[in-house]
Amino acid sequence: MANPPVLTLSDIMLTFGGNPLFDGVGLTVHEGARICLVGRNGSGKSTLLKVIAGLVEPDAGNRFVQPGVSVGYMDQHPDLSDFATLGDFAMSGLQQGEEYKVEMAAEGLKLNLEQSPSSASGGERRRAALAKILAEAPDLMLLDEPTNHLDIEAIKWLEDHLRQTRDAFILISHDRAFLRSLTRDTMWVDRGIVRQHPKGFEAFEEWRDKTFEEEDQQRHKLNRLIKAEARWAVEGISARRKRNQGRVRRLADLRAERGAQIKRSGAAAMAFDSGQKSGKRVIEATGISKTFGDKVIVGDFSIRVARGERIAMIGPNGVGKTTLLNMLTGALEPDTGSVKLGTNLLPAIFDQNRAVLDPKVSLWDTLTEDKELGVSGQNDQIMVRGTPKHVVGYLKEFLFSENQARGPVSALSGGEKARLLLARLMAKESNLLVLDEPTNDLDVETLDLLQEILDDYEGTVLLVSHDRDFLDRVATTSIVMEGDGEATIYAGGWSDYQAQRKEISKAARSDKDTKKPASKAQPAEKPKAAPKKMSFKDEHRLKELPKVMERLEAEIAKLHEYLSDPELYTTAPVKFQKATEALSERETALEAAEMEWLELEELSQQA
Repeated sequence: MANPPVLTLSDIMLTFGGNPLFDGVGLTVHEGARICLVGRNGSGKSTLLKVIAGLVEPDAGNRFVQPGVSVGYMDQHPDLSDFATLGDFAMSGLQQGEEYKVEMAAEGLKLNLEQSPSSASGGERRRAALAKILAEAPDLMLLDEPTNHLDIEAIKWLEDHLRQTRDAFILISHDRAFLRSLTRDTMWVDRGIVRQHPKGFEAFEEWRDKTFEEEDQQRHKLNRLIKAEARWAVEGISARRKRNQGRVRRLADLRAERGAQIKRSGAAAMAFDSGQKSGKRVIEATGISKTFGDKVIVGDFSIRVARGERIAMIGPNGVGKTTLLNMLTGALEPDTGSVKLGTNLLPAIFDQNRAVLDPKVSLWDTLTEDKELGVSGQNDQIMVRGTPKHVVGYLKEFLFSENQARGPVSALSGGEKARLLLARLMAKESNLLVLDEPTNDLDVETLDLLQEILDDYEGTVLLVSHDRDFLDRVATTSIVMEGDGEATIYAGGWSDYQAQRKEISKAARSDKDTKKPASKAQPAEKPKAAPKKMSFKDEHRLKELPKVMERLEAEIAKLHEYLSDPELYTTAPVKFQKATEALSERETALEAAEMEWLELEELSQQA
């Protein structure tokens, strides 16, 4: 017999300002459920999650939790005023001896438990809330944007942790790769209706598009019916007025039905204008490096960026991606090396910290008071790529209402702030986009649109993002930084980088295996054996190895130079693949030669 559900919602209704946010919502959550909660920004996902958590009381309907079942909610804005450190908050409520659970979660999430809440950023506070709920391990976890402000390593850790847990969870996230990996059911909040689908996020977009298509067909059928009834009302009603009052009422009902339909939220009218073309060579960096104190951020890095490329920078938080980005764009001088920028560059910069947005300023003034955007001379107009537009009209193109135009930036959600910043950028011509974490807080539909316009953009894009799906869809080249001062260039996006790294590791393991003893019965080395004397062959090999290593280093350098051509991957994929394989073989051979030289050199010292 199946176990009863751990939580049930029935006929939930909630209104704000007289308009229903939800009506007739039902939900059943079983043990071990993996549910994604999706919908446009502002559709009410977070509010529904709070209803499920019992933090918001609905106007009607029932919420039932099985006795003994614990429900945990990750608060996006936790109150830490009573705690001295983030660790004190995360460990509050745990049984004595369970503190290690918070420490394990903090390690995976890269959270400093000793940090004071007063100096912690919003992202660090959210990570503390996430560490707390993971340590508490309730029977049902409600997670609202748990991947925000996490780097790829932390997202992967969280993904693995949730995949292994037996507890049920409901996720709100705009990270498509994260949702595809974890979820088996989908709840879709759309215009006050909560639809459910017994498949994970992998099937969501196809289901959504099919639902919209059926809705359009029904609307078209209704419009034709109204048109036919209206024609009859004009042409036939006068002859048989009394008998046909029912059809008149039917026409009124049909029109009322159409009027009651809620229009779907459209996509933001986003577009980048690449303006005049830049030079073919956009950026050329040669041997650049940067050190802060004793920490090497980037060491001896070179790259040539051609017009039209999409360069992604990948790596953990704090590794130096933004520093490298600033050096490549000329905003920061390298300690060594040089950076040459191409001609006719018109950069547009999307700052992850939203520093250009003043929380106290209205949306209207945010657009009109920026001299770089080019004000037409009237305070109600803005020059949009050379064409004057009314501020309110332009804001509506980015899905802002007229009431929001005079409101402060501080009243906006994270996704709305991102759209406002994009509106600023898109008002001006550019041929070099610098996008530092542009995907934070954007819903799935806006992410899809942003990806499409970047595909059509004729300029060059430099991108920093932890969204693996977005990287795969946009990037043509990836610069991977892992915190040791090394910045390695790979072709393609996140998945391409993972595949190439796996091949390199496989080749290295294969080479290592060939050096293992053939039989376990025969040890690789005899302990405390008498020092082996160098043979003539060993002496000759020791003299030859430096030449071999020098030759391999020269070949590796030539292959690196050959592969640095940004157009090689697209114009000659076969040659690119062969060169990549040759590079991997030579790097493995060089490593083996160096190990052999060290062993022989040590042997020569013992002789």
